[in-house]
Amino acid sequence: MKYFLILVSTILFSLSAQAQTRVINGKLTAYNSFPVMNVEVSSKKAKATTISDAQGNFSIVCMEKDIIMIKPKAFRPVNKKVRDVEDTLKINLVFIDTRKNRELAISNGYLTETNLNYAVSNLAEENNDFCKYTDIYALLRAECTGITISNSGTITVRGGNTSFTSGASGALIVVDGQPTSVIDGIMPCIVKSVKVLKDSDATIYGSRGGNGVVVITTKQTL
Repeated sequence: MKYFLILVSTILFSLSAQAQTRVINGKLTAYNSFPVMNVEVSSKKAKATTISDAQGNFSIVCMEKDIIMIKPKAFRPVNKKVRDVEDTLKINLVFIDTRKNRELAISNGYLTETNLNYAVSNLAEENNDFCKYTDIYALLRAECTGITISNSGTITVRGGNTSFTSGASGALIVVDGQPTSVIDGIMPCIVKSVKVLKDSDATIYGSRGGNGVVVITTKQTL
């Protein structure tokens, strides 16, 4: 009887432990285009480890409220919280573009030399990590040099022939090709690129670009 109770307790404990774990499937990409292979992926609580395959896919055991940790060389590390509603993840790794990191990415088998060279030359906008910013103004302050943003949201461009005095109009803001004065609702995660135009570069917008132009392109643009 004693051994029977021990056996039952062991089975129940095992079932309880299994109920608290689940398998998360994921895919690692770089520049939102190329699969990243040979990357170690681990779960903090379950203490499981796996390696992404040639298609960038991985499967890993996680516990409730676990954290998936990815720390490949040459890329920014990622700590991804596992949510109850998620069983599949797509994680785009942000490549830190230096000569040494290009060598590391290739030598570690993360990316082929052909894919990496093409991505660096043609897909720079896909390597942005704008989701880390709390709002569009925080993104612009960090990513655009030579601008000032007032408390009211007015953006001014400094330098060159573009100068400002107290009360001067702010820069023209263009979102997906359309001039606008309201950008508060733009979420950083949907931004594809931001750039500042001034002086001769801003003349394509005529007199409206006289105070400089802030161009925002979102990922929703077709």
